[in-house]
Amino acid sequence: MRQPGYALVTGASRGLGRCFARTLAARKQNLVLVARSGEKLDALACELRTAHGIQVESIPFDLAQSGAGQHLADELTARGLQIDLLVNNAGFGDQGRFLELSLERQLRAINLHNATVVELTHRLLPAMIEQEQGGVITISSMAGFQPIPFASVYSATKAFLTTFSLALEAEVARFGVRVVTVCPGRLRVSPEDAENSGQRKKFPGGEQAHEDVVKEALRALDRGGGLVIPGAINKFAAFAERFIPRSKVARLIKKISKPPS
Repeated sequence: MRQPGYALVTGASRGLGRCFARTLAARKQNLVLVARSGEKLDALACELRTAHGIQVESIPFDLAQSGAGQHLADELTARGLQIDLLVNNAGFGDQGRFLELSLERQLRAINLHNATVVELTHRLLPAMIEQEQGGVITISSMAGFQPIPFASVYSATKAFLTTFSLALEAEVARFGVRVVTVCPGRLRVSPEDAENSGQRKKFPGGEQAHEDVVKEALRALDRGGGLVIPGAINKFAAFAERFIPRSKVARLIKKISKPPS
């Protein structure tokens, strides 16, 4: 009998990734948690083992490094871990004028959002296809639907993610592998993260709770995959932008936005 596999969640130490981990653990899903903070990962792993009686592996790792996806896949192989569900969640975004932002950090964002996702997916997908089951959830963003001044690299990397994930879904559906592309808008900062980061615990209108996004993503996975745009306002915005030239969208966003000082 085939042993139960694991769900790999990147960026699992906080925010949306931590919410995915907790929600999947409640489903009795064994987990591999990956993030840079080993201390936070170990604490979360202990919490989930105790609460749900599942197997949890934690791997502290910087996925923004060049070749990170390949190195992580090698580590999974060395540990003998079979991944049935890949949650490509890790990410970050800097805002500001393109030439004033650190080039090193922008290249790290490209590695993290794009190269690492492609590498991990390329390494883990063959086993899912062979088993004729499995899933890939990729967290993109509403930012990927339009060019965003003062977040040019971030929005470009998310556009890549959305296109890549939707194309992949069409390719592998016949093999029984479900692919979900998630494009949330602005996410609410949880009290836990606000406390740890010193941010104020304010929940402005229009922000989405992590739990709602994860719930919609897993519902889509259970139904066989697809594109998830959480929230009625975001769905309308994604529909409406089809009728406006992208160059005009960029100019409009520039007018109503201000680069961080």
